[in-house]
Amino acid sequence: MVFIHGLGGSVAQFNNLLTNLVNVGPCLAIDLPGCGMSDFAPQNWEAYSLERFVKLIAAAIEQHRDVGNNQKVVLIGHSMGCSLATLLVSTASSVPTSVREHVIGMIALCPRVSPLSTAEIRQAKIAARFPVPIFDMLRMLDRRGGLQSASVTRFVGEHADGETRRLQLRFNEQSRSPVFLRFAAGFVAPDGSSSALPGPEIWSRIEVPIFCIAGEDDHVTPPSNVEIVASIMRSHRGILGDHQVQSTTGIATTAIAPTIVDPDELGQFHAPPFVFKSAILPAPAGHGLLYATTTIRVVSGLIQGFLASHIDKRLSIGWQLQHLTTGGKWDVKNLEKWNRVAPVSDPIAGLFRAMKTLREVDDLHTPSVFTRQWNLKSGVDNPIAAIIDISHGSPVYDSKGLEEGGIEYHKYPTVSKLPLSVDEVRGFIALVDRLRSQIRANPDSQNAVIAVHCHYGFNRTGFAIISYMIERLGYRLPDALEEFARSRPNGVRHEHFVNELHVRYAIGLKRAPTWD
Repeated sequence: MVFIHGLGGSVAQFNNLLTNLVNVGPCLAIDLPGCGMSDFAPQNWEAYSLERFVKLIAAAIEQHRDVGNNQKVVLIGHSMGCSLATLLVSTASSVPTSVREHVIGMIALCPRVSPLSTAEIRQAKIAARFPVPIFDMLRMLDRRGGLQSASVTRFVGEHADGETRRLQLRFNEQSRSPVFLRFAAGFVAPDGSSSALPGPEIWSRIEVPIFCIAGEDDHVTPPSNVEIVASIMRSHRGILGDHQVQSTTGIATTAIAPTIVDPDELGQFHAPPFVFKSAILPAPAGHGLLYATTTIRVVSGLIQGFLASHIDKRLSIGWQLQHLTTGGKWDVKNLEKWNRVAPVSDPIAGLFRAMKTLREVDDLHTPSVFTRQWNLKSGVDNPIAAIIDISHGSPVYDSKGLEEGGIEYHKYPTVSKLPLSVDEVRGFIALVDRLRSQIRANPDSQNAVIAVHCHYGFNRTGFAIISYMIERLGYRLPDALEEFARSRPNGVRHEHFVNELHVRYAIGLKRAPTWD
């Protein structure tokens, strides 16, 4: 995955996104000349044309790409970085590069699709002659007010939190005026009369899976750009379906249909077919959605889902954990880990307890001992009336021992290492609803709770319980995560589970159907 920043940006803006995606696959983030940790060299204006940038990025990719194993490339651009990515991947681009044939996907964060207007071309040409000291003075005036200045609000929106504002202020201060002016001047074609930014014709010839993500409160590259991309693709490819924005409710009831082709028996990779997807994050999501604290997990989760469903399923952390893990669940290392985990959590939302799986051969965490400690007659506060076992395989304990000890056992299998699907959550909720009705109907179990376990009782268990807390108990996602972590210290441990929760329960998230 290759990350390309925008005008005035740097690799630092991808920090949180890189932290999440580096576990999915190899990542390469590039500071363009004069940006971030890159030296301001060369200083001549011609070096800052979009064509030169594209060639520079292509050279960096070829230098780091595993050519011997025919390593493929996914481009992830932000703002102007989307334009550079488009020039790299589009078959209509006039910039020659050998990288194009190896690109198998593109993700555009806050893209700009239209070329420069006549007025913008005039402004860009002025930038080439603008004195740096005067521009510095104008920037200082723009930064008056610090965190609340216009220079910060322009990128992160009026309702951004303090941490996001601090990040944006730091990025603004790190941007160098001479570099910014050269970048801006590079938006004009060498003939001086036309835009160098790729327009509809070049965007329409993107032949790889593309995912556009925008923020509702973005005033730099408004979310209307996503609709423009959709219109361009529709015009070029014909009527592929209605590009109607869907509410979160609509998303939650619609499964994502993968479009990728599995490798054949010889392991030969097949290039994924073209698809177009889009998502518009609700306000306060703005131009800084890739580093804003309120949106980074949603963005990361959306990207991970797109990579696994439409580019290569091997780019799924869940797939990697399932297929690339060599140790068994009960080898020495994992048994020691299981022994260190607290058997049962404190009550969660007054309804649940999270627990690790029981073991028939264990001296303590075994059905015969467990039921005496936790059944309705045990005398403990919030005893356990029922256990829901969401592990995938057969339990390593005799569930009959639970039933004989007064605790109901219910098997609800889910796949290891993966967040529960929408349908699995729906079934889990229905099961819990039924058990709650039984508990309320029994005078002896008024304070009883439902225990849930997978293997260790953190990730799948947390995902299921938190989903119920949100959908049935009215919790907000941050509060549900905090409540689970308070009762089950460290909470949900795997980042891709947390990211999926943010995607699933992001209030107001708008996505459109997939086109293929």
